Amino acid sequence: MTSFVLSSDMAAEGSEDLSGNGEMDNQEGELGDSEAFVAPNPENQASEEADGTMMEAVEATAPYTMPVVEGDEEDEGELPVDFDRLWKVAHDNPQDFTSWTDLLQYCEQEGHMTASRRALNAFLLRYPLCYGYWKKFADMERRAGNNVKAEEVCVQGLKAIPLSVDLWIHYINLLLGTLNMNLPESTQRIRSVLEEALEAAGMDWHSDRLWDLFAEWEKEQGNLKAMTVVYDRALKVPTQLYRGHYDKMKTHINSNPPLDILSEEEYQTLRAEYKQSQAQGEGSNPTEEEEERPPGEEEPADNDDGKDSEEAVQKMQELLLAGREKIFQENEAEVRKRWTFEDAIKRPYFHVKPLDKAQLKGWQSYLDWEMAEAKGEHEGTEGAEVTEGTEGTEEAAAEVEQEAPEAPKAEGGISGHKRVLILFERCLIACALYEEFWTKYAHYMEQSSVEEARTVFRRTCEIHLPYKHSVHLHWATFEERHGNFTVAQNILETLEQTMPGLAVVRLRRAGLERRLGHVDRAETMLTEAVEQSKENPPLHAFYSIKLARLLLKLGKNASRARTVLQEAIELNPDNGKLHLNLLELEVSGDPRTNGTGVQQCVTRALAAPLSPRTKILFSQRGLQFAEDFGATVQSVLTMYDEHQKLLKEIGPKKRGAENGDSDDPEKVSRTDDGSATAAAQTAPPTVPPAPMTAPPPPMMGDMSGSYGSYSSWYQQPQYGGYGGYQNPWNQYNQYYPPS
Repeated sequence: MTSFVLSSDMAAEGSEDLSGNGEMDNQEGELGDSEAFVAPNPENQASEEADGTMMEAVEATAPYTMPVVEGDEEDEGELPVDFDRLWKVAHDNPQDFTSWTDLLQYCEQEGHMTASRRALNAFLLRYPLCYGYWKKFADMERRAGNNVKAEEVCVQGLKAIPLSVDLWIHYINLLLGTLNMNLPESTQRIRSVLEEALEAAGMDWHSDRLWDLFAEWEKEQGNLKAMTVVYDRALKVPTQLYRGHYDKMKTHINSNPPLDILSEEEYQTLRAEYKQSQAQGEGSNPTEEEEERPPGEEEPADNDDGKDSEEAVQKMQELLLAGREKIFQENEAEVRKRWTFEDAIKRPYFHVKPLDKAQLKGWQSYLDWEMAEAKGEHEGTEGAEVTEGTEGTEEAAAEVEQEAPEAPKAEGGISGHKRVLILFERCLIACALYEEFWTKYAHYMEQSSVEEARTVFRRTCEIHLPYKHSVHLHWATFEERHGNFTVAQNILETLEQTMPGLAVVRLRRAGLERRLGHVDRAETMLTEAVEQSKENPPLHAFYSIKLARLLLKLGKNASRARTVLQEAIELNPDNGKLHLNLLELEVSGDPRTNGTGVQQCVTRALAAPLSPRTKILFSQRGLQFAEDFGATVQSVLTMYDEHQKLLKEIGPKKRGAENGDSDDPEKVSRTDDGSATAAAQTAPPTVPPAPMTAPPPPMMGDMSGSYGSYSSWYQQPQYGGYGGYQNPWNQYNQYYPPS
């Protein structure tokens, strides 16, 4: 038996080099900014898209870690001269895709197996969606005579990206070229792999080449009945070239008698249908002879040789086509629903270059639509009862479909939930570097399976987005919500080790400990952060405020909180938020004993290098406190005189300060830094920053506006209630004459 060889229109395998197969060539001239963006070869991209897919790489049920393919690295002695240098560059900046491609290109040029294995293993751990490099790895092992290792590489690649039609075809061709196809077990092996390929990637929009490959291979084996089964399955799947399957099925049916292409059971059913149609057409009933035929006696054939007559064959072929036509039309309706969404997808493969907004919006719309379709299919199924707690699972959906076969389905027997999963996995090829799609996927999976949602988070954080802190925070919240507190703690601790300097992570860690009742641990974490940030005064002030509030509100230790703020003020005397938090601490105490502390706080702030407007605010609040709680009228008059003196001293500067001052506490009061600063009631709210698209550096500058998500967690008492102090202090003139 000869090996089955794919024609060029069925499997565009490409050349041995890496250009254009979705692996992103090293084209530094097209880099737009500091990120390493590498564009694909346009010519090969066009040919791949016309033929089917380019890097249909998905991790539907892939493990969250990718095992490496071991090799005999000691066989080739020392590594090439520049390997260590390029290796270090890639590992020092693992997000720089170009540094990895430079390393791989160098290893290829040197032709060094040990270096190539090591580089490819390390690269594919970080970028497992690059199907072309899996293919190249397998080809390298095969050229070296390591057929077993080449097969192992393909298997590992398909675990990482089971929706890659191209990689499945490459794997099948590898087996066809290495197995002895004269052995029955080899044929069974190929058929088994083809079945696995259809199970994993057969529902992909660009899976047509895989279906055609299976059908043509069965034809090559002379198994026309199996070929019919493959095309029958393909007719129920919405794909880009769905009409081609129907045309090939018609050719197949018209070219062969039904007896040769149908199973015995289906053939007998078709023949009975044909007989019934003949009887109805003649307007007669079966004869008594036919009705009284002895049990077990075969129905006589139309011809003496036991074969159907040409007329019978033709009629049965027409009946076969009529049944397939109905299935085709139902599938065509499903294709039309999705065609607009699919047509908007211009880059279905993985790439480090950002997608444009139109494509991102298109994926979001497509996912929302498919989820709505699945939900409508489920809710529209009448008479189906799903056990509580299993709604949304594949088993529950299968029960619904079984009880209500009239419910619309794009693929026979495939639930709407399964279609949603396939689309998510396809989306997360092109959008693997966008955390919003991963969190959307995890949220969807959580409705049916907490464990599946956890798998999504692990794939996201441990493979694709190890440096996107926001999705790690989502994961930690997910685990905490489901009671896995130790896992949540480990996630946050690992994230802080990976991305040191992110205040939001340290605050989440402290907040988690506090919610678990470990206030002492939360205090320790914040104390460590205060000590470690002394070289960064703004960050030091940020942590000091958090620590002081914890000590004051939960520890009920105003003395320690005061000490923390005073030490922070000594290090950063021009930070108005520190002064304001210290003022809040003093004001919140017993006014009968804290009067002196309030006055000292105001005096310290007025002597500090703060902006004129901030000083006026402190003076106003000191006067307010004296008015509300002063023991004698003389103390109020003294504060009033000091305030008037301040107004005269800074009068010319005041207007400039009002026109804009980065240290103006009224402009930064409504923030999440834990300070007690307060905006005037007419002040506009602070606008939260745009979401970060790259791992941020250690926090610098004003911490108050960097993490808007904390605004709802750390809302503090505002000083907006001091409305009387927003206006000039002329109202006091009616009580106290000018000094």
